[in-house]
Amino acid sequence: MNNGYGKNLASALARAGLLGAAVLFSIGAQPNSTERAIRAVLESQQAAWNRGDVEAFMSGYDASEATLFVGATITRGYQRVLDNYQRRYPTKQRMGQLTFSDLDVHLLEAQHALVIGKWHLDRPADAGGNVGGIFTLLFKKTSGGWKIIVDHTS
Repeated sequence: MNNGYGKNLASALARAGLLGAAVLFSIGAQPNSTERAIRAVLESQQAAWNRGDVEAFMSGYDASEATLFVGATITRGYQRVLDNYQRRYPTKQRMGQLTFSDLDVHLLEAQHALVIGKWHLDRPADAGGNVGGIFTLLFKKTSGGWKIIVDHTS
């Protein structure tokens, strides 16, 4: 069957394949709704911190006894994590200006995601000076949205 339909069909399929590949590449390059939601949590935390509002910053964490913060020690439970933040950062000046950068969001499954990134506090010398490090966050999708359940910050 060597008619015009065969050539046109082959050409159309080739164009569709190229178009499909371009769409898939474009979709892969765009953050998905989960990534956007998690990034929104981090942006909200950054804004709250920079206002000097530790409690609003903590709204990004799951308010659970199972919440973990791993730093120099292991802190178990939302309230203990909040208490530690309030003790270590008692004033807006001591909190400084927080910046998150180099965020890498990995969806592990429908209910969990891993985020790796950098943090930096810009503070005057008399408030502790500039400091920063890296973090790994484990997020869980809850009825209240995406929440941090494990924070390993160094």
